[in-house]
Amino acid sequence: MTTTDKTPRDAAPTEGDFANPMDAVRPDDLRLEKFLPYRLSVLSNRVSNAIAHAYGARFDLTIPAWRVMAILGRFPNLSAADLVEQTAMDKVAISRAVSILIRNDYITRSEDLADRRRQVLNLSDLGRDVYERIVPLAQQYENDLMGSLSAEERGQLDNIIEKLMARAQDWVNRGLID
Repeated sequence: MTTTDKTPRDAAPTEGDFANPMDAVRPDDLRLEKFLPYRLSVLSNRVSNAIAHAYGARFDLTIPAWRVMAILGRFPNLSAADLVEQTAMDKVAISRAVSILIRNDYITRSEDLADRRRQVLNLSDLGRDVYERIVPLAQQYENDLMGSLSAEERGQLDNIIEKLMARAQDWVNRGLID
């Protein structure tokens, strides 16, 4: 940090930093093909679509429905609100996915025994079977994708993603985003 710097380089932006984005970048300066949020979105969509191609028609699952199942497979007894928090997906998308999964008997909804006001979701026996059949497919795609990186690059990527996720969570914690 130089004497003219007022904040450390890694300090998270304050709400004021987002107040007038035109101060930082002119619209003509945006190079979408290098814009990180765009690139992450395209990568996520391509990988998700490839995996969905492997399970979608076979199990009548959408990408949001699979994401809900994947979360419930790892973390049972979650409410719909918990799923929104875990996935950072829209409430409406979660609600639709939950409805489809209940209708297809992939998940169950029951009263939380510790808090009777709360409804929890879990994989049904059929849902657990489908989950256990899709996970190896998903892992094959991940392994193939990550196989293009060296072990050192995989470690670096993991560290970078953790830092970016922590920064984005900080924005949520400070009310800068939902």
